Amino acid sequence: MQIITNHAEFEQHLGKELGVSSWHTITQDQINNFANATLDHQWIHVDEERAKNEGPFGATIAHGYLTLSLIPYLWKEIVEIKNLKMEINYGIENLRFAQPVTVNSQVRLKAKLASIINLRGVTKVNMAIEMEIEGQKKPAFSGEVVFLYHFIS
Repeated sequence: MQIITNHAEFEQHLGKELGVSSWHTITQDQINNFANATLDHQWIHVDEERAKNEGPFGATIAHGYLTLSLIPYLWKEIVEIKNLKMEINYGIENLRFAQPVTVNSQVRLKAKLASIINLRGVTKVNMAIEMEIEGQKKPAFSGEVVFLYHFIS
């Protein structure tokens, strides 16, 4: 795990891979809980029998937004940002879902520092990310997430 405590340390990683998280298993309980939280109960996510028999993937699949919601959790396994007043999830750019994640699949996050800028004391970083699916060539998604870090001076 990388530890970063200020803008200058972050800047040293520009263009470099920061790391890869551990594997996380997507369970049916997690999918069901996400469906309840978002009110998205589409059968391809929550009806195991129908998804097995009628679905194109032979099993239920995670919501695309469920996989996205794992970014902060998995990101914290890659880099620990210290010496902060505040951290803001600022945006997502050029996101593409490449492949569905079936239930019981394992996923992990890979991150590379694509750009960094100092905005009057606020560090804005664009992280090129990819969510890998164990045993699959194509990722679940790829794109860039944008964070704002307010370091303590």
